Order: sequence, then structure tokens, then C-alpha cells
Amino acid sequence: MTGTETIDPRYRVVLGACLIQFTTIGLLFSYSVLIKEFETEFGWSRTFLSACQSISFLVMGLLAIFCGRLSDRYGPRIVLLVAGLVYGVGYGLMSQVTAQWELLAIFGLFMGLGLATHDVVTLSTVARWFQARRGMMTGIVKVGTAVGQMTVPPVAAFLIAWFGWRSAVMALGIAAVFLLVTGALAIRPAPKAEAGTPGADTGLTFDHVRRTRAFWTICAIQFLFFPTLTTVPLHIVVHGTDLGLTTAVAAILLSVTAGASILGRLTVGTLIDRIKGRRAYVICFVPLIASMVAMAVITSPWVLFGAVAVYGFAHGGFFTVVAPTVAEYFGLRAHGTSFGAVLFFGTIGGSIGPILAGRAFDLSGSYTPAFLGLAALASVGLGLALTLPKSVGSHM
Repeated sequence: MTGTETIDPRYRVVLGACLIQFTTIGLLFSYSVLIKEFETEFGWSRTFLSACQSISFLVMGLLAIFCGRLSDRYGPRIVLLVAGLVYGVGYGLMSQVTAQWELLAIFGLFMGLGLATHDVVTLSTVARWFQARRGMMTGIVKVGTAVGQMTVPPVAAFLIAWFGWRSAVMALGIAAVFLLVTGALAIRPAPKAEAGTPGADTGLTFDHVRRTRAFWTICAIQFLFFPTLTTVPLHIVVHGTDLGLTTAVAAILLSVTAGASILGRLTVGTLIDRIKGRRAYVICFVPLIASMVAMAVITSPWVLFGAVAVYGFAHGGFFTVVAPTVAEYFGLRAHGTSFGAVLFFGTIGGSIGPILAGRAFDLSGSYTPAFLGLAALASVGLGLALTLPKSVGSHM
């Protein structure tokens, strides 16, 4: 008997999901390190460079519902295998870019598909395997994301400094294919009847889910906070360099975000099993709003690290709270589809946020208007979170 056969299959799923989260989001965050490279070599604006990533978020949202349905019907492994191959190949192809349309195509056709599966498929699968500790295990899976955010961008910056950005991106793409395929092979669907997985087929159908007020409230909340979660990671490195940091030091801002997000993921993941989604949302929104206001007024690059740490806690919490909350209100029968639909509304806002932030900078030379706008959106989201039903039975 091999060592892998002695591992509880539930925890193999968690490990595989962590690896997929680590790779997908670690590489996505590394794009922020490339912005200065593209500016220097091609003279492309931050509005355009922001739009590229925004397109991938929009495609992610459009495909998330479809990928969730495929996972519900055919299982997660094949969906993640295909998406992982496409994502890794696409990242490697970025090393060959010479024109704007090529970068747009890579983010739209390749990166978007990988992003469409990394959350909706992995977290829905984890939700089905774990009943009592769903929030905690979701938080643990999302720690994989945080570790990727913390480690991959500095590695990318190092590779770029030593080998040039094209060779670095090609190497990262090859590594992504290997890691994503490995993660996908570790994941399998939860059996319909097995100890530890009760209720895997209970809950509302998606047709019923979409008729509830709670569903549309959660969709609106996702739309309002997601722009911050896509804008800050993309622009924070270049914002740090604008304040006087070197690119290598500014890349550490992403590591600080990731480190603080681990605390947010584990805290919210542990608490949500006891306090439920409504209160967990509030715990996420308060530091998010505070950090955006702080970033709007900070002029010292070193003080920025503190604001980024506060933001990181909220960032990690938000990426943990959604999947368990969807399961809490609507059950698991159509969890992949329901979760994908919520993500779709988030990616609409998430695709707009980075573009508007880049445009605000191009027009004013400052990110202050963007940070204040994000704080305003989050404040509305907090108000909506407070209107969510307190109990599962009151969402009808």
C-alpha cells in the first residue's frame, strides 16, 4: 500500500484544491509585477493593462455557471484538468506577446477559463465532502490561494530580474501546467452515500434558488465587494512604486496581503460554521472599508504596508465566506450552479473596477479617487449584508 492510499480521500481533495488555488491565483497576482515591464517595452497604458485582466474576470463570470453545471453533472476532475491545461498554456503564451490584441486574447480565451473553475469547482467539491466543518475546510483551501499570493509574485520578480520577463513567464507557464494537472488528479466527487457526507444531495434546485430574495442579495453583495478584490492586487504594486518603492520591494505588498489574508481565511472559515454567513460578511466589510479609506490618504510607502495588511484580512475573509453561505441558505443540490451564478455577478463588478482605477490614474495621476470609490461600494455592500435573513428557514 502506498502512502497516498493511506490518506483520507477527503483530505486528498483538500490538498488538490489547495494546489489549484495556489497556482491559479499566485500566477494571476504575478501579472501585477509585469505591468511595469509592459509599460517600458510597449508603452501600453494602465487602462489597457487593467482591461486585459478585467476581461479574464468577465470571462470567468460568464463561464462559472457553465463550469459549475458541468461539475455538478460530470464531476470536478475532468473540468479541472481541461481548465488547468488551458490556463498554464495561456500563461506561457504571454511570453510571446508583441501586440495588444494578443494579450487581450490570452486573458480572454485562456486565463478566463482557468479562473472560472478554480473557485466554483474546487469549493463546491469541498462543500460536498465536508458537512460539519464546511467553513473551516473552505478556509484551509483558500490558504492555498494566500500562499500563492505570498510566494509566486516575488519569485516572478526574481526570475524577471535574472532572466528577463519573457523567459520568466514561459517558465511559470510550464510550471503551472504541471501543478494544475497534479491538483486536478487529486480531486474526485464526493460519493452520494458515505460516512461524513450527509446531505450532499439535499437543498433547493437552482430554479428555486433564483426565486429567493437571499440569492439576489448575495449576488448584489458580491458585485459590490469584488471590484476591490480585483483592483487592489492588480494596482497595489505599481502604486507602491509610484510612492517611491522599488518594484522588488513593492512586490512584497502582495506578500503582506497574502499573509494577512491567511488570518482572514482561517478566522472567517472557523467562525462562519458558528456565526453563519450574515455576521461573517460584516466581519469582512468593516476592515475592507477602513483599509480603502486609509489607502486613499496615505502618502508614505511604509505606512501603506499597514493598510495593505488590514485589507489582506478582509480579502481572505471574502474569498472564504461565499461558498459556505450559499450552502447555508440553499443546500448542496445545485451548489455548483448557484455558487457560479453568484460569482458571475461578482465578476461583472470585478471586471469594471480595475479598468476604472487605471483610467482614474491615467486622468489624475493618483489612485485616491479609485480607493474612495471602492470604499463607497463596500459601504453599500455592508448595508445589504445586514439585510440578509438570520436563519436558513427565513430566506423564502
